[in-house]
Amino acid sequence: MDQRPQFLMNEELWEEDLLARYPKSGKKSKEEYRNYQDPQRDTVREFYRLNHLNQTYDFVLERERVFKKFNKKQMTFWEAVEFLNTLVDDSDPDIDLNQTQHLLQTAEAIKADGHPDWFILTGFIHDLGKVLCLFGEPQWAVVGDTFPVGCKFSDKIVYGEFFQDNPDSTDPRYNSEYGVYTPNSGLDNVHMSWGHDEYLYQVFKDYLPEPSLYMIRYHSFYAQHRENAYDHLMSKQDHKMFKWVQMFNPYDLYSKSPIPPDVKALRPYYEDLASKYLPDVIDF
Repeated sequence: MDQRPQFLMNEELWEEDLLARYPKSGKKSKEEYRNYQDPQRDTVREFYRLNHLNQTYDFVLERERVFKKFNKKQMTFWEAVEFLNTLVDDSDPDIDLNQTQHLLQTAEAIKADGHPDWFILTGFIHDLGKVLCLFGEPQWAVVGDTFPVGCKFSDKIVYGEFFQDNPDSTDPRYNSEYGVYTPNSGLDNVHMSWGHDEYLYQVFKDYLPEPSLYMIRYHSFYAQHRENAYDHLMSKQDHKMFKWVQMFNPYDLYSKSPIPPDVKALRPYYEDLASKYLPDVIDF
């Protein structure tokens, strides 16, 4: 029996599914397509069934109301990093890297390519929003592909068939192309499905450069940055900033390595970098 925490299993299966849909080469071999009879695929499908059933416009507004109070926990930057590590089950024989090591691998790959320091910091913090699961949020409201709510669900969203049971799909306020929005009004006026991307954006939106905030907020918005499904909602500034989102995505997906980084040696660099942009104590 698999002893991993349910959150960790869902997160790993989601990431495996992303790699199957968007392999590094950009092309899938026959072997890379997942068998829909595979129990792991069934688990991914069940995750998305719950996600697509429950991510309604009203649900998102309610979660924003609850979590934008930022009253769950106060932590220093590194305390937040270590708090995230409690998601990892050390008894798991298949997973050797904790959350800090994954984030360091992402950030170190960005640093090796000579990107600005705020880009490096973004690589290191982009998943900190997953602390949501430690505040009691269900898995389907923490990870997974993200998408706009309050308008018609695009058929480019993974497992789009599950939206048929979402009540917004039959609500005339929300099931048209624009729904509650206006053409090209900009994503800042659009409510995204609730998860770690949107949450961390809300936590850090007053502290980081605009390209960094776009990377954090939309790195799971595959229906747009891979499929261009929501051009009709995006402004010119959104299109400009999404070049940064697309630049970031390969570092997130393809920087993983079985060789763990030296966390002790790298910690001072990242604490100093965080102190340049973030407050000493962060309200989550």
